[in-house]
Amino acid sequence: MKIISYNVNGIRAALTKDFAGWLKEADPDVLCLQETKAQPDQVDTMLFAEMGYTTYLHSAEKKGYSGVAILTKVAPDNVVIGMNHPRYDAEGRVIRADFGDLSVISVYIPSGSSGDERQAFKMDFLEAFLPFITELRTTRPNLVVCGDYNICHKPIDINHPERQIGVSGFLPEEREWLDRYEASGMIDSFRVFDSSPEKYSWWSYRGGARFRNAGWRIDYHWVSEPLRNRLTNAEILVDAVHSDHCPVTVELSR
Repeated sequence: MKIISYNVNGIRAALTKDFAGWLKEADPDVLCLQETKAQPDQVDTMLFAEMGYTTYLHSAEKKGYSGVAILTKVAPDNVVIGMNHPRYDAEGRVIRADFGDLSVISVYIPSGSSGDERQAFKMDFLEAFLPFITELRTTRPNLVVCGDYNICHKPIDINHPERQIGVSGFLPEEREWLDRYEASGMIDSFRVFDSSPEKYSWWSYRGGARFRNAGWRIDYHWVSEPLRNRLTNAEILVDAVHSDHCPVTVELSR
């Protein structure tokens, strides 16, 4: 199964940049989106249906903000909206689809870059999300939890880490949360295949910063330990141009 995760920074904007053409060529079995910034009636799901995808959306209550989605060519057995937590579900942060013994989650972890209030909200979300995943794994042990985590885990995941001290997305407490997440039995699938530096999925702006590769790796497929032996590939697709993020892909044997 080929799963792509992509923070599109607005699905309607991405569609004006031939997102549909890219999707047809990329041809994932499952596509997880973050930051869709659209209500259900603002997304032309028929466009995706013509390519064989069924679309499941979890939009934020606030229009033009946040939102996640799963597009799939494989019929899911079950789709779950949210994490049964009204404070976070109102922002459209989590959606899950079950495919036999495999579950795929698209998550958009909040950014804390706008100030102390949103940073506190982000940390609260993280402290709710880890037990949510831990509990879910008791009944759904084979998890792929993909999306925009808004955290660089290691110095290798960010340009000039010595310059990022005190910056949201690379704070010690955020990175420590990812340490705990990993220790709980979750695997950063990209690092199973690629341990090299300067492999990023987000740049603060296009053009110069990307040319200098001054970016951050904040988009992930974290998979649960039982899936380790089913991992066959993981990549960052740096040639996509629909967003300030790149799509990231993971492939699993069936």
